[in-house]
Amino acid sequence: MVRLDLAGRGHALLEWLLRPAARGWRAVSLAVVLGLCVHASLKSNWGSDNAFLVKAADTLLAGGSPYEDKRFLYLPSAVLPAVPQALLPAGVLRWVLPAGMSALLASGWWCALRLFTVSTVSRFAWLGFAALAIGFKPYENLVTLGNWTAVSAAALPAALLLAHRSRWLAAGVVIGLAIAVKPMLVPVGLLFLLARQWRGLAAAVLVPVALSLAGALLMPSPGLFFTKTLPFLLRGQDAYALVWDASPVAVLPRLGVPAAVAVGLAGVLAAAGLWAAWRRWTRPAGEAATGDGALRLAETACMVMLAAFLVSRPSFDHYLLVVLPLLLASVVRPGSGARSPWFWAALLPQVTGMPWNWYFDRERRAFKDCFTLCVLALALMRACADRTRSTLGTVRTAGSAPPKRSAGAPAEAGSRPAF
Repeated sequence: MVRLDLAGRGHALLEWLLRPAARGWRAVSLAVVLGLCVHASLKSNWGSDNAFLVKAADTLLAGGSPYEDKRFLYLPSAVLPAVPQALLPAGVLRWVLPAGMSALLASGWWCALRLFTVSTVSRFAWLGFAALAIGFKPYENLVTLGNWTAVSAAALPAALLLAHRSRWLAAGVVIGLAIAVKPMLVPVGLLFLLARQWRGLAAAVLVPVALSLAGALLMPSPGLFFTKTLPFLLRGQDAYALVWDASPVAVLPRLGVPAAVAVGLAGVLAAAGLWAAWRRWTRPAGEAATGDGALRLAETACMVMLAAFLVSRPSFDHYLLVVLPLLLASVVRPGSGARSPWFWAALLPQVTGMPWNWYFDRERRAFKDCFTLCVLALALMRACADRTRSTLGTVRTAGSAPPKRSAGAPAEAGSRPAF
């Protein structure tokens, strides 16, 4: 019987992906992304999420309070970057917004690649982003809706890249700016606590506070955020959001589970995720010396964010784009959680064009989104909690430093750069 060498084939595929992309591959990848932007611009619901912020900016310019609209769910600082959009004609914004969303996601992908020292001209970089754009349905949803989750998707990899280069204060500023736009990355503060980077944590807190105070001074009745908006958020919004809410807290009661039981189960899962994040951060093995400090940063941060998504209300499908670029980029490192088959099984329901039963369409789409969120979180928990998982390998990405070895020791076979 012939035995297939799947490990060898996977190694060869990774070697091929890490080599420079030809101009033809780059052109095809760019055409895929631009084509998706054009497709989003021509859809009737383009920018529907972004429209709430533009409306808030229009209200502010007219002398009113943005919080008069219950759909403006952001900090007072968020209205400031929305003002330039309010000044643009709708016909111009229709084309600029999807391209801007894709640019933010591309910058997050670029930072994730650099975190793992993968060349940005490699096939992995170009084909990987094109595959994410055309194959991952939440990508299209985010670009079409113009949701500001894209800011967090760009900021988290950028902050981790800075932290990996020991620039924690700058990382804190990046996280703080992202929170000022949309308070999605608040849980990442736990990473600064684990790393005992107090200056970076202070920056992550003070930057959005200062910008929110500035925004509050420019608007009438900023206290509506506490009396109207915050209670609305804590209730999980309303029936409009419930249809798309992928949090187990929202989905399980729709399947007949008592609400109290659903909250308890989601809380247990989130607590297990936080424990796994702590376990991942405290794993010994001298990862910083072997070049796997990046994997430690990425998996800890992603685990914290997924734990938060399990209990946040609401939790939409495009939230996954905050962690997915980092996890996909980490596949170049042996021992990464993204190499688990459960990681890829979790993403299967989100593949564009996958023929699902009618039961998962339209108002029931949140069921498969919840499946993806829970399985992805469990897969990463398993990887983070396993202290025996190997983090060493022979294939290195471009730009990575060679492993340290004692004087006189022979060089490790097969440890050459991928290209």
